[in-house]
Amino acid sequence: MKINSLSLVSLVSVLTFASNANAGTWTDFYVGGMVGVGGQTMFADHKNETNASQIFGAVAGMDLPVFRIEGEYDYLHSSDLKTNAALLNLYAKMPSTVILPYIGAGIGMAFGGKQTISANGVTTEYNVNSTAAYQAMLGATIDILKLPIKFDVEGRVLYAPDLYKNEAANTTPDMLHYDVRAKLRYIF
Repeated sequence: MKINSLSLVSLVSVLTFASNANAGTWTDFYVGGMVGVGGQTMFADHKNETNASQIFGAVAGMDLPVFRIEGEYDYLHSSDLKTNAALLNLYAKMPSTVILPYIGAGIGMAFGGKQTISANGVTTEYNVNSTAAYQAMLGATIDILKLPIKFDVEGRVLYAPDLYKNEAANTTPDMLHYDVRAKLRYIF
């Protein structure tokens, strides 16, 4: 009788804890994708040009109780600039229940791509240099209960100095990219 009781207790314990393997962990690992729309301003010699832009990206990270750490890849696209960015982000989460506000910052680099400039009927393409990139984020996570999915809505500002070298004008324009993004994350 003792062996049967012990077996039953063991079986119930295993089934209870196996039903949600992440329930007692401190860290959730995730992957996700995002899309966004916004604007992009190029600054050079006290002149600036702003265009509408789009962003497509992917993320992978760790969700801790108070912080979130993530690696991010972005493809930034406007009418005259197409480039990539890879960043490492750190988020501070505010305590809440279903809608979780957060603030964050990221550092990385912008790389690859082309800037196209048309003036006086002449089109010139410049290759984007690999340069530092910095960003700040403010957003909220909507926790879809009972599903391993989280939905983020956020506003971002990304700055990349000296994006390319314009030999003709002897300038190195800076980029300011700002957008609103929707991100869907799958929790492992």
